[in-house]
Amino acid sequence: MRIVRFQRDTVRAYGVLEGDTIDRIDGTPFETITRTGQKVPLSEAQLLAPVEAPNVVAIGLNYRTHAVESKMDLPERPLLFLKASTSIIGSEEPIVLPAMAPDEVDYEAELCIVIGRKARNVSEDEALGCALGYTCGNDVSARDCQIKQDGQWARGKSFDTFCPLGPWVATELDPDNAGIRSRVNGETMQDSNTSDLIFNCAQLISFLSRCMTLLPGTVIMTGTPSGVGFARKPPVFLRPGDRVEIEVDGIGTLANGVVQE
Repeated sequence: MRIVRFQRDTVRAYGVLEGDTIDRIDGTPFETITRTGQKVPLSEAQLLAPVEAPNVVAIGLNYRTHAVESKMDLPERPLLFLKASTSIIGSEEPIVLPAMAPDEVDYEAELCIVIGRKARNVSEDEALGCALGYTCGNDVSARDCQIKQDGQWARGKSFDTFCPLGPWVATELDPDNAGIRSRVNGETMQDSNTSDLIFNCAQLISFLSRCMTLLPGTVIMTGTPSGVGFARKPPVFLRPGDRVEIEVDGIGTLANGVVQE
């Protein structure tokens, strides 16, 4: 099942995408999904970010190959940081290079978990049952802020538009064995599989649920594989006019252009 959040005229709603038609649902998809029977042609709808997230919880250095390219030891426990929920945009919305820090903005392909029901202190065996499904994400990062200036990651990860999500939530996916890749202007930059995750999705949900209450709609960004821009020689950073695509097998492709503020 593909769950979308969309706008038609002035109305915003959730629905189930079937072919070229959206079957609108009543309310939100959390806990239960109740179809209204109202059909909306996809051609008449604008797809939005697939969820209004109360929190965006992200994990750093969670692919073995990315830790190696970053010249950092493998973490003993998930490395947790947060992105502002105001950084969320949908597929085909532009990533804006901020006037404050336009020069070293990087892409990061991520498999994202969308929490479907309130989760607190859940076991690894229970964890995946708390997920509504999975979507593609791009953990856009201003590396100069993150690495050189601030000493922590909040600002560099949280500029407006720095959390593209979409194009929908897929409810049927093996999150432990999904191909994941990024492309910039059609050139493949990252190409990996979630089997390289240090901490898998069940482990992450369980761990995070012991740190904080995971509310329905919470997005967990599970980390990025090797091939990010700052680790390349020479580095590759995003520039106005670029187009970034994040693809996860079994979900689809999240695509965003890049503009200057």
